[in-house]
Amino acid sequence: MSRYYTEDHEWIEVDGETATVGITDYAQGQLGDIVFVEVPEEGRTVAKGDDAAVVESVKAASDVYAPVAGTVIEGNPALADNPALVNEDPEGEGWFFKLTLADTGELDSLMDEAGYQDFVSKL
Repeated sequence: MSRYYTEDHEWIEVDGETATVGITDYAQGQLGDIVFVEVPEEGRTVAKGDDAAVVESVKAASDVYAPVAGTVIEGNPALADNPALVNEDPEGEGWFFKLTLADTGELDSLMDEAGYQDFVSKL
């Protein structure tokens, strides 16, 4: 599995043609306590950069963008009852949605972990 990052603080973990998407630890730290998450519906097609999900915290509401194009195959059902999972484990159990990749070439424009850490260190 390979993991990539965006400048909007999403992560995407790719396993074959399937990818899991969430927000980074940095992003959840900036948002504060997460109180609500809206994930995309199964079957929804998203283009790279589309608003795909919504996360609300005590501080603000933010869109979560699709890092790549694809078709949503699953939203994380655990977030409906426990949105705080995003705070507790943002890069694990707090994932937002899974999708099938439309174009694996789009991954080339994303950062690897070292590149993302360097990006965050300059913020």
